[in-house]
Amino acid sequence: MDTVATVTMMKMFESLPDQLQENVVEHMREYIEDIREETKWKESFLRTEEKLVAAARQARQEIAEGKARSLNIDQL
Repeated sequence: MDTVATVTMMKMFESLPDQLQENVVEHMREYIEDIREETKWKESFLRTEEKLVAAARQARQEIAEGKARSLNIDQL
C-alpha cells in the first residue's frame, strides 16, 4: 500500500516524538477496532434485515387484526 497519502502520513508520523507516536498508534488501534465492530454490525444487520422486516409486517398485521395486546414493561 504505497500510495502518496500513505507515504505522507508515514513521514508525518515519523516526525513526531516517540511518546506522541505511541499515542497516535493507540488512537489508530481504537479507531480501527471501532471500524471493524461497525462493519460486523452492518453485516449482521444485512443478514437479518429481511427477517426483521417480515417480523415487523407480521406484528402490524396482528395489531390490525386485534390479535396483539400492549406490553406492560412494568410487569417484566
